[in-house]
Amino acid sequence: MKKFLIILLTAIILVLGGFFILNLFFGFTDSQTNEKETVQSVSSETKETTTASSEEFDSVKDTLKKITLEEKVGQLFFVRVPEANQVEDIATYHLGGYVLFGRDMENETKESLTDKIKGYQDASKIPLLIGSDEEGGTVTRVSQNPNLVAAPFASPQALYAAGGFAAIKSDTLNKAKILHEFGINTGLFPIADVATDPNAFIYDRTIGLDEAGTSEYVTTVVKALAAEKSGSTLKHFPGYGNNRDSHVEIVRDTRSIKELRQTDFKPFKAGIKAGADSVLVSHNIVDSLDQTKPASISKPVHDVLRNELGFKGVIMTDDMDMAGLADFISQADAGLAALQAGNDLIMSSSYQVQIPRILSAIKAGEYSEEELDTAVTRVLTWKKELGLLQ
Repeated sequence: MKKFLIILLTAIILVLGGFFILNLFFGFTDSQTNEKETVQSVSSETKETTTASSEEFDSVKDTLKKITLEEKVGQLFFVRVPEANQVEDIATYHLGGYVLFGRDMENETKESLTDKIKGYQDASKIPLLIGSDEEGGTVTRVSQNPNLVAAPFASPQALYAAGGFAAIKSDTLNKAKILHEFGINTGLFPIADVATDPNAFIYDRTIGLDEAGTSEYVTTVVKALAAEKSGSTLKHFPGYGNNRDSHVEIVRDTRSIKELRQTDFKPFKAGIKAGADSVLVSHNIVDSLDQTKPASISKPVHDVLRNELGFKGVIMTDDMDMAGLADFISQADAGLAALQAGNDLIMSSSYQVQIPRILSAIKAGEYSEEELDTAVTRVLTWKKELGLLQ
């Protein structure tokens, strides 16, 4: 009897041990399988992300490969809508975009303005940037016409006084949605200038705060615009300060580089960190950076923006018809000078003479095709990010 019990107990131990070993083996196998599936899943997700990223880059790269030299140069022109041949010039000069001013909004209804802008897009092989100065307050185009917008867009200072940065954000989101309805994909704001003198030319267009407050304003606007896939433009680098109006005269800024870094550069740095799409460069001659040329055609100024501030997006000139530049250099040469300085977009009304001059300069080796491709790539990438380039 005792011998029987010993045999029975031994058998039970063996059976239980067998179950334990089998469970351990299959559990380990399942663990390996799950781990393998997890790794495969992560690998698949990474592959999909990488592929999507590659496809996004390739869409820009492929467009660049397919377009002609003339089309590439045309992409670098973001021009005021001409009074004549508006549709024809898009195809003839392969323009990168149109900037609408007050005259383009007069007597328009919501339907007619939308149709007009759609007509511009339909005429273009590559989708156009459509811009309009919509800073609010003294500088607004579309909201000057009550048929388009019920009330003019308020200035940054008025918004801030009424509701702080929350009001700034709400207004920016609303403004971007309104612009999108018409087909306007960038409003050419915010103003990143710091001005302390209420009598200064630029003061009323600013938020009216110091560099810290201006930095918060710029960050708020840039992020709100990005949320609506509406383009952002920081202006006017390297900072207007309390200087005179370069629309009507050549302006010389005598401030030190130390002062610019302590004050004016900070809102631009904040906007760049927030993801600003573009930076617009003024026509002011800034002595501490370049005593010989307006900032818009100065390579040292653009080098500071690229290398010191680390900006990788689109750099554009201010309007080339302004006296601050037009009294300094001929319109025929101004476009080429802007590209040689490091701009990616030229805001001009003289594209008919500037484009042929640039094409001749490329053939003569004054401006390389490599530099051209770099600028065009930045412009096309911006269009892709705005959902224009499919």
